[in-house]
Formats: sequence, C-alpha cells, structure tokens
Amino acid sequence: MTFDSGILSAGVVGEAVVFTLLLRRRGWSTLPFFCLYILYSLASDVTGYIVLAKHSELLYGRYYFTQIILDSILQFAVLGELAWSVLRPVRSSLPRGFRIVVYVLIALAGAAMWPLATLTVPPALTRLSSILFHLQETFSILRVVCFLIMASLSQLLSIGWRDRELQVATGLGFYSIASLLVTVLHSHQAMGTQYHWLDQALSVSYLGTMTYWVFSFATKEQERKEFSPQMQQLLVLMSGGARTGRMALGDLPPEPKRKRIK
Repeated sequence: MTFDSGILSAGVVGEAVVFTLLLRRRGWSTLPFFCLYILYSLASDVTGYIVLAKHSELLYGRYYFTQIILDSILQFAVLGELAWSVLRPVRSSLPRGFRIVVYVLIALAGAAMWPLATLTVPPALTRLSSILFHLQETFSILRVVCFLIMASLSQLLSIGWRDRELQVATGLGFYSIASLLVTVLHSHQAMGTQYHWLDQALSVSYLGTMTYWVFSFATKEQERKEFSPQMQQLLVLMSGGARTGRMALGDLPPEPKRKRIK
C-alpha cells in the first residue's frame, strides 16, 4: 500500500467513524445537513477511489465536476445550519423567516469573497475548470470566516469548545486554512515532487480534521447556555425593528385603485 492510498483509506475510515458518532449522539436532530455532508463525503471518496481504479480520465472528469457542485451546495447548507444552530437559545423570539435571512447573509458573504478567491485560481485552467475551482476556493474562504467569527464571538454567543457548532466550525476552518495555503503555494511552484508533497500534506490535514471530530463527537455535548445580556439585547433590537417594519407596512392605507388606460 502506498502512502497516498493509505491516507485515503484512513480518511474514509475517519469519515465513517465520525458519521457513526453523529448518529450515536443524535447529531442528525440538530445538524442534519452536516450529517448529510459527512455521509456524502464518505460516499464520494469511495466512489472516487473506484473511478480512479478504472483509470478513465473522461469518467473521472465528469465525476469531479459533479462532485464539486454537489459539495458546494452541501457546504452552503452546512454554513447556514451552523449559523442558525448558534441562535438556538433565542430562535423563538426571532421574526418569522429569519432563517432565510441567515442564508441570504451567507450568500452575500460568498459574493463578497468571490473577488478575493480570484487570486487563488491558476491561470492555465479551462473556463469551466476555472469557475469550479473558483467556487471551491470561495467556500474555503467562507469556512475560514465562519470559524473566525464564531471563535471570536464565542463569549457573546455563549458557546465553547464542547459545543457542536464550534467543534464543526473548528474542523472546517482548520482544513480550509490548510487548503488555501496549499493552493497559494501551488501557484508559485512548478509540477514535481514537492508539488505532490503539498497535496499529501493537505490529505494529512484532512485526516487531522477527522481525528479532531472523532475525539470531539466521542464526548457528550454540554448543555447549551443562554446568550449573554449584550447579545440578547442586540437580537431583541433586531426583532423589534423587524416587527415595527411589518406593523408600519400593515398600517399603511390601501393603495387607491387606478383606472385602466384603454
């Protein structure tokens, strides 16, 4: 067994263990999209290994494009789910439809990160490959931003390292930082042995993420704390502003009927 196949096999085992622990800890009840994402990662890695074994470049190319698109959709769902789960203690007091607002904000953040991700795209790619690579790196930056926000605001959000939301964000953030570093280094070096060493280092970092999640999810999640008074006040102001806006719209007089122009 080569080093590459060994790391790939270890990663698949890690994903299977993480998914099993999530089911055991009933993670699907609070983070269903993340559970689906781990299951999808496990299935896609096994499928990719089979496709590579057939040595079909055309088949692997089609599989790779499909995998990136589905992976990006699931990542978007996971990031929105993490943000919504963080708000769990006060979700009942938030305006109806606020979950949609959360996903819209993440989409806007992704649009803001899109120009920044341009710096990581290699110039020699075809147009389709460039777009898919660009999309992949945009979500890498989004995952890092998500981790940094949650870690820096952990006291206001009343979350710690034993909360599932921060554990998930930490694992995603660690691997995303490693992925961005490897991408930047790749853009300044030619193909060769050292180029492949960086890919191997990235695979090792992914294995490190799986290991961290295994140890994290093997322990029982602590009971979620209430938000800090500052955060509760901020959310109340946001909710009050939204309700006031709806009431103001409801109090407006009906628009007078206009005559149709014949």
